[in-house]
Amino acid sequence: MEILSWLFYTVITVLIAWLLVWGFGFRIHMVGSAMLPDIRPGQSVFIDRVLYHLRQPSRGDLVAFYPNGNENAHIMIRRVVALPGETVRIEDGILYIDDRPEGDSGRHYDRIADAGIAVNSITLGNKEYFVLGDLRNASEDSRSAGIGPVTSAMLVGKAWFWVGDDDK
Repeated sequence: MEILSWLFYTVITVLIAWLLVWGFGFRIHMVGSAMLPDIRPGQSVFIDRVLYHLRQPSRGDLVAFYPNGNENAHIMIRRVVALPGETVRIEDGILYIDDRPEGDSGRHYDRIADAGIAVNSITLGNKEYFVLGDLRNASEDSRSAGIGPVTSAMLVGKAWFWVGDDDK
């Protein structure tokens, strides 16, 4: 009888977890190496699509978005490095936010070889975010003219959990 009770509660728990993920999020596969070493190409990434309806992204968040809002393109995942109203510039391979070098986030990033559109100062508008890949010299991100600053309307959600390694 105890086994049946345990089995019943396990099935109910799995069902509730599945409904929560299905209702509030979805799963994608990471494309490209821009978020190495944390997220590898082919890994399954779960996206919370409700959170940003409740609050704005924060610096350091991993956001999922459609580049240029194009829903026919694959969803990209990048890290938020600058927030609305801040000014971004990349000079001599260093990211400056409001004329200060990027703060110590506990992560080490390579010097940025290509500043892209951030070679000149960019002041972010209301609901605009500047995003970069963690592997900055192998990333298409807000430095690219084809992407630029990511707006709230382009955001799909927050990457909150990743598993697996499908690139074997």
